[in-house]
Amino acid sequence: MEQHYKLFRVRELADNDEDFIAALAAAFLDEVPEDAERLKEAVASKDYFSAYQAAHKMKPTIDLFELGVLNDLIEVQDWGKFERTETDISEKLDIVMTAVNNASEEIKSDFGL
Repeated sequence: MEQHYKLFRVRELADNDEDFIAALAAAFLDEVPEDAERLKEAVASKDYFSAYQAAHKMKPTIDLFELGVLNDLIEVQDWGKFERTETDISEKLDIVMTAVNNASEEIKSDFGL
């Protein structure tokens, strides 16, 4: 439990209300993997605006669950925001995708979702 994510800030936000914590975990699973896939597709097609939007939307949740990849996600976001055509962002994207996938699987298991 909590290898690929941390609940410290989630518990603080939820004031240790276990039902609310579970609801936030379910919301993570509903939103973040879908946004991450959208981000991956946007980067692959060099759709800078969509990459920026997806990364920007993911930031608060990635930060709240402390996946440890916020700075990497911000780099991907800025790649899209500033249309850094000369930059290969695939390594940072892979780091983010791996963290999201690992956290998602662990949250599913930990919360029985």
